[in-house]
Amino acid sequence: MKKHFLFAPGPTPVPPEASLAMAKPILHHRTGEFEAILQEAREGLKYVFQTERDVLILASSGTGAMEAAVANILSPGDKAVCVRGGKFGERWAEICQAYGIETVNVDVEWGEAVRVEDVERALDENPDVKAVFWQASETSTGVKHPTRELAELCRSRGVLSVVDGITAIGVFDVKTDEWGLDVVVSGSQKAFMLPPGLAFITLSDRAWEAAEESKCPKYYFDLKKERKSQAKNQTAYTPAVSLIIGLCENLRLIKEEGLENIFARHALLARATREAMKALNLELFSKSPSEAVTAVKVPEGIDGGKIPKLLREKYGVIIAGGQAKLKGKIFRISHMGYVTKFDMLSVIGAVEGVLRELGYTNFEMGAGVKRAQEILWGEV
Repeated sequence: MKKHFLFAPGPTPVPPEASLAMAKPILHHRTGEFEAILQEAREGLKYVFQTERDVLILASSGTGAMEAAVANILSPGDKAVCVRGGKFGERWAEICQAYGIETVNVDVEWGEAVRVEDVERALDENPDVKAVFWQASETSTGVKHPTRELAELCRSRGVLSVVDGITAIGVFDVKTDEWGLDVVVSGSQKAFMLPPGLAFITLSDRAWEAAEESKCPKYYFDLKKERKSQAKNQTAYTPAVSLIIGLCENLRLIKEEGLENIFARHALLARATREAMKALNLELFSKSPSEAVTAVKVPEGIDGGKIPKLLREKYGVIIAGGQAKLKGKIFRISHMGYVTKFDMLSVIGAVEGVLRELGYTNFEMGAGVKRAQEILWGEV
């Protein structure tokens, strides 16, 4: 018998409350019943994003919200700084270039957090930059970038701050309003504990002013049109009805647990996972680790591609390997969303077993689980 355990950094496990709600007969989206659901979802998203402004819901993956951010606040020929410290940092630059935006790329060694002074230097050298794009949590490397400090820099220079919070919102503290973030995006399949298919985006007043001047082509991702519709608890186009119903359920769970408790839980699970990997004499990849995902270097002499493959195919435990130039060089374990202490012990134990099976013997069996237990239940 084989059960399945999901520890990939998206999609993440879905609570049964949401699964059951989404299995109910479908509603028509142009009804008062759905309008009430959408209104609840919109208010709940404000709580998670820590904002008083609108959080728009789009039927797309998180990349759709990233594209909407670019298309709605910039114009062809504008200049933007893109922090490229991983696959998704590169995506910001690729989207900008697709819309005719000139990118000033701040390249960061994968596994490192961007230095604020490097972004500052890029702004010094390019005073006509309109916006700075970065990841709060770079999913491909497990890195956490200094979002609050970058936001302060952007405000001081009068440029827009645009943050990919896809594996950050609902995982660790990102104070959208208090920090003065201009655009923040996220997606359903991470800490929101839903299947893929919803994207979220919020804009500051400054960003909406920029949207009035934007000349980029847009149709489906026209946020001014979407904002007007969602203010009436409708959507401009057909919404992902079942996913929004599930979103309401999960937002209730999030409010019940409370953001501070959620942040503390993610921090604890992340610390336990990192320390467990160290107890197995493995090296962490990220030098500024995110609470969303732990990236671990594959030990020398081991085929890195076989670790997630064997875990998945033989034991039903799903983690992620490395992407792009990190393929086969790291593996990634998520601790986002609907995950408990006991879940983390399961995946750590599974990793131990597979490493031993693949010939890595530079650790004592059970050392990782033991170290995680010490942290999760308080060190003696």
